[in-house]
Amino acid sequence: MKLDPSFIWEAFVELLPVIPTSLLITAVSVILGFIIGTAVAFIRIYRVPFLHPVASAYVTFIRGTPMLTHLLIIYFGLPMLIDGLSAQFGWGFRSASIPYINFAFLAFSLTAGGYMSEVVRSGLLTVNRGQIEAAYSVGMTTPQAIRRIVFPQAFAASIPNLTNAVIGMLHASTLAFTVSVVELFAKAQIVASTNWKFFEAYLAAAVIFWGLTVLIERVAVVLEKRMTMYNRGGVA
Repeated sequence: MKLDPSFIWEAFVELLPVIPTSLLITAVSVILGFIIGTAVAFIRIYRVPFLHPVASAYVTFIRGTPMLTHLLIIYFGLPMLIDGLSAQFGWGFRSASIPYINFAFLAFSLTAGGYMSEVVRSGLLTVNRGQIEAAYSVGMTTPQAIRRIVFPQAFAASIPNLTNAVIGMLHASTLAFTVSVVELFAKAQIVASTNWKFFEAYLAAAVIFWGLTVLIERVAVVLEKRMTMYNRGGVA
């Protein structure tokens, strides 16, 4: 087998149009996962009655099972639930009308939420308890203290780990091909299948993933510097 450099470039060009799909899957899962993870982290830190054991079980399940399992459970289980409820209550809605990518959004968001909850929780625990007490002494309420003092510092401390989570979700977006979503990896397979030059197609995909990863790292460095400056009272 000989390497075909010209086909690497050809595959690279054909992969470019599906980059937005991979980025969309990553962005949606990271944003929703961060919201879920933040809520779960606060529930666990403040040991909210009834919700604390549920949140702990959720994190344990997500971290203890493969991401592909979450995707397949959602992909096969959710339609059964929707169609069952629809038949029971006489709804006209059917799961067949749901775009495949929505299953990926939901599954990856739940997965990201489980991992990000630990990232956010570790960041929140780095903030000295005395700062919250100082906020109370000047008349702040708990929500105000969390929003204005605790969360900015916790977010800055969590940026390196959050960056790793974002990169991990970008790479994990390749699993979406198992539910018929054409992202970078699936497109690479389609391109390669035309003449069986899989190595060249996968190499082109690897270059694109590497470039996106470097871009995310650069953005994270800039964001970390600005957050650190803001927390120290500088001009952001």
